[in-house]
Amino acid sequence: MKDAGIDSDKATDAVFGGFIGAIIGARLYYVFMMWDEYKGDIKAILSVRDGGLAIYGGLIGALLAGLIIAKIKKVKLLPLLDLAGMGFLIGQTFGRWGNFFNHECFGSNTTLPWGMTSPRIVAALKANADSIYSSTGVTVDPTMPVHPCFFYESLWCLIGFVILHFYYKHRKFDGEVFAMYVFWYGLGRFFIEGLRTDSLMVGHLRISQFVAAVSVIAALIVIIAARSKIKQNGGCTLYKDTEESKTILAEAERRNAEYDKKRTEKKHRKEASEEKLDPKDRLTDDETEDNENGKDN
Repeated sequence: MKDAGIDSDKATDAVFGGFIGAIIGARLYYVFMMWDEYKGDIKAILSVRDGGLAIYGGLIGALLAGLIIAKIKKVKLLPLLDLAGMGFLIGQTFGRWGNFFNHECFGSNTTLPWGMTSPRIVAALKANADSIYSSTGVTVDPTMPVHPCFFYESLWCLIGFVILHFYYKHRKFDGEVFAMYVFWYGLGRFFIEGLRTDSLMVGHLRISQFVAAVSVIAALIVIIAARSKIKQNGGCTLYKDTEESKTILAEAERRNAEYDKKRTEKKHRKEASEEKLDPKDRLTDDETEDNENGKDN
């Protein structure tokens, strides 16, 4: 995390908190959107074994939890968000495969060679064919393969991660990579969501598609406005190049060096203590350790 100019130990705390926030946020968002199915059933709300995690809720939860901890730990937010954007992409790349195992996040019928099907998908289409048509206007045939939307999104996120990874060192301002993440993910999600038959709906509106469109527009405005301001000002200093960042990194290195020194000294004291034991005592210690291991086994 030195490339971002932030303390890796403190940033890791924010990342860990963001991970927990993502799980909670993803579930709460889904339950909120499907409240008629969950109200009054606490057990069903807490059960996620059959799916029911919304990615946008996960992103909101991760950002809220991560940013709160970053504020407490005094970690600069925009450089942290740049790293988080790439982390979100690689996490979504692999996370979407959970939809494969849950037989969810599939689309309408397709004749393409990578179309997918399963007994659970067939059953879901048969049970929801009428509601799918009434909400989306799409007619589905349960006997035909469907678009593997989870795979499209996984691949899209992987491509985005590669692009942002190589662009990262060329970023023009702190927060640009995160804005590019929002733009990239929103763009792909807008079109992929249009293929799905299990979208969260409000009337005839696909919630995730609407959020994706807003995200793309907002991210584009931020990038254009920031770059225009940088051009007017004749440049921009990244946080990693500031004296504040250099001081923080130097302090982190000093702290880590002291920790390593204490560990080394402790190890040497232990070795010196063992060397003072005569062979009989050492044998007794070894036998004691073997006996303890034997008891454990």
